[in-house]
Amino acid sequence: MKWLFEQLLDVLAQFKRAETWFGIGLITGFGLLAYLVAKFAFQTDSVLRYLHLTASTCRDLSNGPIIFLFFGMIFFMLAVVVTFGEFQRYFTLRHRSAHYETRQALIHGICWGLVAIGISIAALLFFNAYCR
Repeated sequence: MKWLFEQLLDVLAQFKRAETWFGIGLITGFGLLAYLVAKFAFQTDSVLRYLHLTASTCRDLSNGPIIFLFFGMIFFMLAVVVTFGEFQRYFTLRHRSAHYETRQALIHGICWGLVAIGISIAALLFFNAYCR
């Protein structure tokens, strides 16, 4: 039973680190963007509209926009995963004092994060224009 308390104390110690809160913030931010895009996407779903489970003013999507959005969300998720990996690499290298690699990991993490945000904002703008 002592090991359980030690493990819980280790978990609580992780919440004192800035890296933990940064990771939680990234998960929350990307989750919010994914939620907003999914909210618009469900309004365009023809099955939900047929069953009268959604009240939307969206036009029916043709194959082109559906494929664009499908692959866009795949690339969004890949960019999110790469962003998490680069920031994990940044925090690991920062403890080793590897300055050049740390700087490169930070730049790559920021760039991939901006790509993920750009993809989700493009989808939000598309749905906003398509559904109004």
